[in-house]
Amino acid sequence: MTTALIITTYNWKEALEISLLSVLKQNELPDEIIVADDGSRQDTRETIEKISSESRVPLQHVWQKDMGFRAAAIRNKAIARVKSEYIVLVDGDMILHRDFIKDHRSIATENCFRQGSRVLLTKGKTSQALRRGKLGFSPLELGLQNRVNSIHSEFLSKLFSRRQTDLGGIRTCNFAFWRSDCLAVNGFNEDFVGWGREDSEFAARLLQNGIARGNVKFKAIAYHLFHHERPRKNLLRNDEILEKTITRKLTYCNNGINKYMDE
Repeated sequence: MTTALIITTYNWKEALEISLLSVLKQNELPDEIIVADDGSRQDTRETIEKISSESRVPLQHVWQKDMGFRAAAIRNKAIARVKSEYIVLVDGDMILHRDFIKDHRSIATENCFRQGSRVLLTKGKTSQALRRGKLGFSPLELGLQNRVNSIHSEFLSKLFSRRQTDLGGIRTCNFAFWRSDCLAVNGFNEDFVGWGREDSEFAARLLQNGIARGNVKFKAIAYHLFHHERPRKNLLRNDEILEKTITRKLTYCNNGINKYMDE
């Protein structure tokens, strides 16, 4: 099974750099890395180029003009570039456990997407990680807000990882799926502009198309750097799009990835 890692980013090169370095330190590397850049400045491009020169696997930079929060569009553009069978999505403010890719590969099953969990770092721990280039964390150290999520255990993962049928807790900061399943529902819905719900709506269409949801606990661990929340001024409109998808049991969006597939 070939695996692509897609990392979304916007104008936080320090976080992206440490995230990419955690990728390069993986015990099992992905087959390809794509940075999905929602309009960052030139300094982000320079950071990616520097890391790319050190990478043993292909690292692409997919960029779009800054026209506000358009995560759905940049993810589609990145997915359209993917050559691998399986895709793992993370955000550019996530530091990955050394077995992150290995774990996601080990739990991948047909007709199923995976929702991973995250460990929230405090503001102080985030500053420390960025300053020192810290890539690993112990469940016992200070600065981990939900430290139970940082426990890496095959035994506990088998006990507590389970299927879920609703959309509670959907977050594409640690999320994996088969490329073919994504294309079948036409990727992310680009009607979503501004923060919120584009990930839940994508998951809703997967579920309604017969793809199961599997939650991952105690494996595929990612540490989320502290940052202030994004503005949510479009959330009401985005909620309406999500509700329409759910009530009409839609499995396909019109404004999706298909427009990029012949490029």
